[in-house]
Amino acid sequence: MGIQRMSDYESKALIAIHEWKDPSISWFDRIGELVNWPLSKAGDLVLDTPGVGAVIRKSVSGLVSMANDLSQWSVRQEAIFEEYRDAGFDVSCHADLMKLDLENVDHTIGWLAAKYKTLAASEGAVTGLAGLPGIPADVVALVSLNLRAIGEYATYCGFDVNTQQERLFALHVLGEASSPTDASKTVAMAQLVKIAHEVAKKRVWKELERHAFVQIVQQIAKAIGVRLTKAKLAAVIPGLGAAVSAGFNAYFTDKVCDAAFYLYRERFLAEKYADASIIEETTPPADTPDPRYPEANEELPRSSDDLPDDE
Repeated sequence: MGIQRMSDYESKALIAIHEWKDPSISWFDRIGELVNWPLSKAGDLVLDTPGVGAVIRKSVSGLVSMANDLSQWSVRQEAIFEEYRDAGFDVSCHADLMKLDLENVDHTIGWLAAKYKTLAASEGAVTGLAGLPGIPADVVALVSLNLRAIGEYATYCGFDVNTQQERLFALHVLGEASSPTDASKTVAMAQLVKIAHEVAKKRVWKELERHAFVQIVQQIAKAIGVRLTKAKLAAVIPGLGAAVSAGFNAYFTDKVCDAAFYLYRERFLAEKYADASIIEETTPPADTPDPRYPEANEELPRSSDDLPDDE
């Protein structure tokens, strides 16, 4: 049996994936950085507003609690396998997907991102009407929705999100999409490369076999909660809450879906061809599964509006 070679479609797709992971910085990107800087600072300034401390701590608390209930990250895997069978492919488990061409996978994924961006925008419009008090529920719902989106991309590409490594990978996808700086984006990408390599080489992280897994998940969840809440606070505009919230949710979900689309397809090719070197390493793999996001150690502000059950 000869060595299996990539199809033309897969070769072109891999080039596009690597270009996405290592983009050249354009003048438009520089303008975006200049625009985002005052927005980021605005989020920090809003933290001094009375009542904001309770909002942030409730958002983060909700995310950490959700992260502990890892079962809700699962997706209807059999329904996705059924989609493949309806398209004429003999798929009954994750391993069967590795027999397909990436073109078949992409065709079955279809307009998944559009579905989740629409759902996220609708959710944001509803909770945005509540203004500041609606932010905790909005942040938790947004993360929950995007974790499900990531789970679907993973399943379409042949990965089981019920495993610890895949759950951690999913959280790091959110970490990459929510990164407020190039430095934090680099940290997230290093984690993603590390996990992708370990899975491709059929290794199991000993760190994940201990209680450290739960602690790492909590730290990542807290950091993401702080980032998203700050972004939401900076966008609170009287009279425009629903529209701004819907727009932010669609924007964030677009970033998440893009990351999941490229990263899981890259891993699909690495798994299919049993070649971990397919995973592009512009960012060197991390040394530890804990990204040590600075937001995870941030002292969250308190306020006189805090409720007794927050203590």
